Amino acid sequence: MSGVSSMSGQASMRDAQGRFLTIEGIEGVGKTTQLARLSKILSDRGIAHVVTREPGGTPLAEKIRDLVLGSRESLPDTAELLLMFAARAVHLQNLIEPNLAAGRWVLCDRFTDATYAYQGAGRGLGDDHIRQLELLVQRARRPDLTLLLDVPVALGLQRARRRNEGTGIEHADQDRFELQRAEFFERVRAAYLARAAAEPGRVSVIDAGRSADEVTAQIVAVLGARTWIS
Repeated sequence: MSGVSSMSGQASMRDAQGRFLTIEGIEGVGKTTQLARLSKILSDRGIAHVVTREPGGTPLAEKIRDLVLGSRESLPDTAELLLMFAARAVHLQNLIEPNLAAGRWVLCDRFTDATYAYQGAGRGLGDDHIRQLELLVQRARRPDLTLLLDVPVALGLQRARRRNEGTGIEHADQDRFELQRAEFFERVRAAYLARAAAEPGRVSVIDAGRSADEVTAQIVAVLGARTWIS
């Protein structure tokens, strides 16, 4: 998926209300594959939408992403957190909110749940400061639906390593999060599952250990149960 968001479909009367969907999960769960499949499903149904990601999604937010993920200088955890929300503020104002207001769906690879999981639990910053920044930057904006693709950490990291094999990506060139130890991702996964348990109406846990087709079928079932697609 490209760094800057992509748009698909034409707006229709039945899709006057934009939906904000986010896809979350640790490394190796298949978010990119399922986002592409979900985009095609919506396109086939004539549902106008954009596909985007965090951190990033707009040219300016992508520059902030490069600072977070590609910095060779030591980046304090608090600076990482602030940069995440700086990118999110730009993303919300310049892409997410305008598209929702125009009646388009927004499909986003990661959002604030990732901040609670990675910076809050993974980095050990806790939830309090994140909650304050969330309120400041997002106000009342939350995803209408979050699809949490879940696999055991060992499987996710195995998939991520396999994905990088043969790509010429050296260990030093992997982004900061892919270089974390397994214990880090165990904390991240636990935080994701805790958020899902706390907000079952918004977060749907998808068994991403199954085949790609089976994962897609689970996602379609979730959307169908909400009568968002048929």
